Amino acid sequence: MTDYIPFNKPYFTGKETAYIEDAVRSGKISGNGAFTHKCHQFFEARYGFKKVLLTTSCTDALEMAALLINIQPGDEVIMPSFTFVSTANAFVLRGARIVFIDCEADHPNMDADQLMELITPATKAIVVVHYAGIACQMEKIMALVQGRNIFVIEDAAQSIDSYYKNKPLGGIGHLSAFSFHETKNVISGEGGMLVINDDQFLKRSEIIWEKGTNRAAFFRGEVNKYGWVDIGSSFLPSEIMAAFLYAQLENIDEIQRRRKEIWFTYYEKLRVLEEKNVASTPFIPDYATNNAHIFYLVCKNLEERTKLIEYLKSNQVLSVFHYLPLHSSEYFINHQSDRKKLPNCDSFSEKLLRLPLYYELKDEQIDKITSLILNFYNYF
Repeated sequence: MTDYIPFNKPYFTGKETAYIEDAVRSGKISGNGAFTHKCHQFFEARYGFKKVLLTTSCTDALEMAALLINIQPGDEVIMPSFTFVSTANAFVLRGARIVFIDCEADHPNMDADQLMELITPATKAIVVVHYAGIACQMEKIMALVQGRNIFVIEDAAQSIDSYYKNKPLGGIGHLSAFSFHETKNVISGEGGMLVINDDQFLKRSEIIWEKGTNRAAFFRGEVNKYGWVDIGSSFLPSEIMAAFLYAQLENIDEIQRRRKEIWFTYYEKLRVLEEKNVASTPFIPDYATNNAHIFYLVCKNLEERTKLIEYLKSNQVLSVFHYLPLHSSEYFINHQSDRKKLPNCDSFSEKLLRLPLYYELKDEQIDKITSLILNFYNYF
């Protein structure tokens, strides 16, 4: 199937295996070694994050955030329904009650204008998800929690190298979580990162990261022995994963350049569908930048999207839909009585279609994909 175009293809810069070999030869392949430190230094220097900790997944980073803000049974956490299950699981595991919020009408991000009516005395956190790396309305959200004992956690899984009004995503809320899964812009196979922006969490985050011990402080010579001082788990990744990630980070500018080139080529070729009110292209608010994580179309209805997916697949192009709404999931229905309607979330779930977007996607492949789509809509 030489003409087959997959939805995603992991990109390798060429240095990953060399750096992994360096880590192996160093004699230390467990976590928190030289390559972990290089990755930490990269993010703290490039984006001004106060402190970062690599994790084995974005899920782990979210679970660390739930531990750090001391989620207790009965605490309420507001989050979008249009997100991956890890966003909710991290807090459900600690006993939280999830309160889902609808999307904006023109973008899958949460509608910040609905937040005030959802906040109660039991609200402990708001988890914002920057869908496709496009910023939520962070000023409005941060202003809402001022004077309240409510934490803002950014699920920035898709948001590497993206900004809200010149502020890097992941650097605005009290805590944030990133993903380096193989479908993301920079990858380590699996992998993630917790960002700590609030001083009160700096010391404890490292303890939770190191299985509830002060082991990291011991290796820095700050204490003469280490032991069990708090709850925690094995959240830190091996040096092999960190070595792979560091090779990607060294090439982030080139990776981003090409991904943006692909994104804008899609946009230029398919914008006629928006102009003719046939299908919608991504909306980028003026306060947000575009990190080219996802290019999507919003079809008129579920039937049309299904037919378009099948049409592209019959022509050897794999396109995919995205999240099923968490508020209508089997688990949520069985465990919570909240039955609110989230029409915008349901709409995006039924209509949104993601197109292939990866570094090695060739111009002629983009031409094929866009030509097929325009032909499907009779605009070719």
